[in-house]
Amino acid sequence: MQNFQKDLVLFSGYAKLPAGITASEMYKVIGVIVVVNVETGEIVKADCTLATSVAREHVANIILGYNLNRGPEPLQVILETVYQGSAKKAVTTAIRIIYDKYRSFKMGESAPAVE
Repeated sequence: MQNFQKDLVLFSGYAKLPAGITASEMYKVIGVIVVVNVETGEIVKADCTLATSVAREHVANIILGYNLNRGPEPLQVILETVYQGSAKKAVTTAIRIIYDKYRSFKMGESAPAVE
């Protein structure tokens, strides 16, 4: 059996991308994926499916280290300021979905089957 840390849990959120941008031609939806230390709420790893490495790294760096126990709004405000890409609304929606899944997980509920 492979070693793993049970306090590190992966959450994902997906949202529809706006038509006409490169990422939407490639994926149709954006995925934001994070690994959260559920004991502390801190995001310890982050990635997303934006089309360019610069955008992926920038968004991941914004998300990395954020504490989900603060709720999604402060992170969404930061994203509104420092991410001016066309997928901004989709990224913030995916963050909201991740937060909702995290909150459900912490409350002992199973995650919804539909994203």
